[in-house]
Amino acid sequence: MIESFRTLFAPPRDLILLVAVIWIGLALAEKRGERHGVSKDALNNLVFYSLFGYLLGGRILFALANYSAFANSPLNIFSLNIDLFDSTGGFFVAALVGMIYGKKQSLSFWSTLDALTPIFAFLAIGLHLSHLAAGTAFGSPTTFPWGIELWNATRHPTQIYELIASLIIFALIWFRKSDLSPGALFLNFTAFTAGARLFLEAFRGDGVLIFGGLRLAQVVAWMALAIVFITSEQKWQNEQK
Repeated sequence: MIESFRTLFAPPRDLILLVAVIWIGLALAEKRGERHGVSKDALNNLVFYSLFGYLLGGRILFALANYSAFANSPLNIFSLNIDLFDSTGGFFVAALVGMIYGKKQSLSFWSTLDALTPIFAFLAIGLHLSHLAAGTAFGSPTTFPWGIELWNATRHPTQIYELIASLIIFALIWFRKSDLSPGALFLNFTAFTAGARLFLEAFRGDGVLIFGGLRLAQVVAWMALAIVFITSEQKWQNEQK
């Protein structure tokens, strides 16, 4: 189960691609940061500290989980091998570091998430480009004429499906009206992304099954949608008061 969740938080495996999408996403976020009440400097520092927390936390947590291997060769903790990394742990460390920095700088929680949304959207695009280049996140066998030959079968080009979906989602959040309430942009992005994953997961050939046949990604997508709807309702009620 733990390994299954790690696939949901796995970043693009190409470090150059990862840096590129974060750089582009940050450049776009800076253009909209002031709109959400977050300064350029605060946004840059937040991303830098969170990324540092992700890289350091993911490596340290992996080393702790595999202590016996690192005890014999402790210098491996500085290895450039990206496989020696706990992506799920790194994700949560990055989130924790970001929240601590935001708290110290008195940044608005929802407004900051709105300012970071272009980065999240570009990370999704980079992730699907990485899958397309590596042949991972492959589709199930199909007889459709647009199927691609991969791993000894004609399969749905799910990497392309997901890349198109992520580009559409980016366009939807980038061209949204600027008069949305704080948090609405991020919640919309989360709902769009969860909805796309819920639909496109049905075409994946490498989906993780749990509880006798349920797809883990779809279960997580349903949970994300439920959280978005409940949170949006609570925010709307508070705004009405």
